Amino acid sequence: MSAARNPALGHDYLLVMRGAERTFLEMSRLFPEAPIYTTIYSEAGTEGAFASRRVHTSPLQRLGVRQRGFRALLPLFPAAVARLRPRGHDLLLTSSSAFAIRMRPDPGVPHVCYCHTPFRYAHHERERALSEVRAPLRPLLAPTLAAIRRSDVEAGRRVDLLVANSETTRKRIGEVYGREAPVVHPPVEVARFAQPASGDREPGDYLLCVTELVPHKGVEIALEAAQASGNRIVVVGSGPAEAELRARFRSNADFRGRASDRELEGLYRGARAVVVPTVEEFGIVAVEAQAAGRPVIAPRAGGAAETVIDGETGVLVDERTPAAFAAAMADVDFDRFDPAAARRSAGRFTPELFRERLAVLLDQL
Repeated sequence: MSAARNPALGHDYLLVMRGAERTFLEMSRLFPEAPIYTTIYSEAGTEGAFASRRVHTSPLQRLGVRQRGFRALLPLFPAAVARLRPRGHDLLLTSSSAFAIRMRPDPGVPHVCYCHTPFRYAHHERERALSEVRAPLRPLLAPTLAAIRRSDVEAGRRVDLLVANSETTRKRIGEVYGREAPVVHPPVEVARFAQPASGDREPGDYLLCVTELVPHKGVEIALEAAQASGNRIVVVGSGPAEAELRARFRSNADFRGRASDRELEGLYRGARAVVVPTVEEFGIVAVEAQAAGRPVIAPRAGGAAETVIDGETGVLVDERTPAAFAAAMADVDFDRFDPAAARRSAGRFTPELFRERLAVLLDQL
């Protein structure tokens, strides 16, 4: 364990409990007494996971912004982070996919940043960010993103140690910040998806896709492929594209909206295969599927190439198109995949291993 006696922890914003927040929760367990610095915090939105911690927020907290509205405040975040002052500590450990990388400890105090990705809206998804605002506002947003990009690069070069969550992120860190970064894969609660004591059950007749229903996630690839291959598909998730997708794919798609933990665990175990149409930096869904003993269909790119063993725990598709996914759905015998092999693969990403690997890096620092 790190020799830090009075560390501080930082995260971009704590509004929901998704992959980055669950990773930060495991990071915080390394230092259970350390205060947390973040721009905006919702105890209810984070399901009370940080209720026992001292959480310091920025002036943006007073605006009462929640998950759906925080993107409108993107130009204000750099200044808000500058107002967060983790002073009097001997280590700053942050988790960042946007702004926490900018936090500044006292001079001489090491800053270790676990990077989920360099801020996508300022770098590799700038065009998407512009497309998501009304056309009259784009000429105003473009220079703002350019300024954020420049200051983000400066921040990334200041950090003492950058840790990447995947090989994809490691490469982006090299391209954006000109830095080398060791890889520590995120934690996944694989134990909650383990089979019940009664053992493996026969899979059902459906494919499963777990995703936010937004255009860039590529859920249409999975839906069109299922339709073309004559497969029923269950979709867990919600988002602005839900109504349109329900209307288009009502014949073979069952939209479940947000599912409870128990419902999701059951859906994973009963699926013939789990479809991951998105190229993710890491991709927790592919690991959760394997933890439940189910094979995965995913692109041969991004995190899936690191988490799915092609031909053993799933199928990696060379082209991210409906036709390529449909061919895999139609041609592959998913019954031949060994659930035990899938669970062994998922065992590489437990919270315990994540904390152990991160602690080793902090020790070395």
